Amino acid sequence: MNVVLVGTDPNGLTAALEAEGHTVMVADVGNRPGLEEAGIHEADVYLLTEMSQATSIAVAKDLAPDLRVVVYAAGSLPDFASRQTDLVVDPDLLDAEAVAEEL
Repeated sequence: MNVVLVGTDPNGLTAALEAEGHTVMVADVGNRPGLEEAGIHEADVYLLTEMSQATSIAVAKDLAPDLRVVVYAAGSLPDFASRQTDLVVDPDLLDAEAVAEEL
């Protein structure tokens, strides 16, 4: 599975995903150029790790409407972003390995 991860990765999610055999491309900023450079058009999953970049969910869905959107961060999403998100996981509840295994 192709995953585009946007944000920082303090919990080692990239390594856990790669250990499960997923291809991970990282974009520090979830704007259109960053997402396109990270391969959003070929991605199966958009994985956001920073609630402060929640607006990037709309950009990602605009570029690739069939994406599955997963948020792996503490806090809550704004209403507009939560409607486009398939799954929200708090890192305090599930570790990176469990999330990677379930994806």
